[in-house]
Amino acid sequence: MKTMRAFLIGIFIVFCGSTVTKAQDVYLSIPENNIFNRSEFTSVPTRVMMNTNRTNWDYAFLGLIPTAPTFTSVSGPTFTHSSSSFTLPSSTLLWQLESMGGQLPSTGLSGYLPGFQSFSTSAIKWFEPPASLIFGGGFYRGNINFTFKIPASQFTANAFRAGNYSMDITQNYNDFTPHNFKTILVIPSSIRWITTSLTKYIEISSLNDYRNTSTRVWDLGNTEIAHTVDFNFWAKTAATNIQFTSSKGVPGTRNIAAMKLGSNGSTLTTKALSANFQNFSAANLSVVAGNRSSFTPELNVSSDDFKNYFFEAGTYTFELNFNAASTDNSINSLQNTAVQLKVLPLSEITIPSSGRNVNFNFNTAAQYTNGQSQMIPNQIILSNNESFELYVKSDENYFKKGGLQTDINSNILQIGVDGSSVNAPLSKTPQKILFNGTPVLDRGLNIRYTIPPAGAQSLVGKENTTYSINVYYSFTAI
Repeated sequence: MKTMRAFLIGIFIVFCGSTVTKAQDVYLSIPENNIFNRSEFTSVPTRVMMNTNRTNWDYAFLGLIPTAPTFTSVSGPTFTHSSSSFTLPSSTLLWQLESMGGQLPSTGLSGYLPGFQSFSTSAIKWFEPPASLIFGGGFYRGNINFTFKIPASQFTANAFRAGNYSMDITQNYNDFTPHNFKTILVIPSSIRWITTSLTKYIEISSLNDYRNTSTRVWDLGNTEIAHTVDFNFWAKTAATNIQFTSSKGVPGTRNIAAMKLGSNGSTLTTKALSANFQNFSAANLSVVAGNRSSFTPELNVSSDDFKNYFFEAGTYTFELNFNAASTDNSINSLQNTAVQLKVLPLSEITIPSSGRNVNFNFNTAAQYTNGQSQMIPNQIILSNNESFELYVKSDENYFKKGGLQTDINSNILQIGVDGSSVNAPLSKTPQKILFNGTPVLDRGLNIRYTIPPAGAQSLVGKENTTYSINVYYSFTAI
């Protein structure tokens, strides 16, 4: 009987080919705090290349001339933005070797580590090996790490626009991989208010502010906004009306459209405010060197609207909502400012020089019998920004002659306002001659002076001379 044996034969097919290593680009994400605060950026140790084989530098001519490792920019002298024509100079980024295989290579007797330097279209040494192989120094295999730095001055001098800025770099040691790589600065998209004017207080303390025919303008303080994207300046009010509380505590409202927003330059277009967001930018606010845009928003009110809507004593309040929004509306930054316009109680009585003397002449029997009356046109010019009452009084209860008191009572003279039936006898006690007056600016009053028949007849037999008395006008707010 024959024995049958089976044999298993393994057939292996081996494919041999080259290994392709993809370039490992160096990405450096720059925090917005460094950009906006203009403070120096220093990276953590960052792997730029790998070394899996070498432990010594290359030397030529009998081991006496070292080959220094170098970086060279092959894309030009600037970092180029990925989606625009904007660039950053090579001096923006500085770098220095941090370690090779976990520690700095030996410098031997004559080698050295260069300080921080920038990329160039010329070969830049990133380490200087010892001058001789005999006194040389080696290094460990592993990661070749660098420290990167952007000085604070570069954040002030340049515009860092959101996106990636890259530069193509080549290095001269074939055993270090990759041989070519990109160094990429990653700039975040961000907008941030630097200044915060959370309140604006305006006080009106003079009637002359209402007599001025120019537009009233109040600045809201310097506004500084840091940004890495172009943006527009939007604004609205939190409510549809300005809230008003009179000096007597009576509430009311004013139309918000009477208040306009603009700026002290050409940055903003002047428009009436509303409760809906509007774009006030005259043009997009572009990213500029230093990454900050500064301007001064202003509130504007025409002279007529100022008198018509903001004359009454009290407090006018509203809230401004600002929004710095990127031009594509992908990001934004909000800021609110509470505005308080306080108008102090203001009043003024002016008597023109032409109306300071009122003369009654008694020359005929009819004047003694019938009395006399005079109307002095616009003798009093009134301004009062509260509801008021007008009073009149004398300094004494009797007329004087040559500075001496007589027995002619002041109440023979009655005083009233044209258009009113009130005729108040003059006395040291204030007498009301105008009731429920509403806020007015420079209103002229015709004043009526009357010596009625009984008063005139009481003058019969008095010495022929001049008798005088002083008359005073005053307000009382109601």
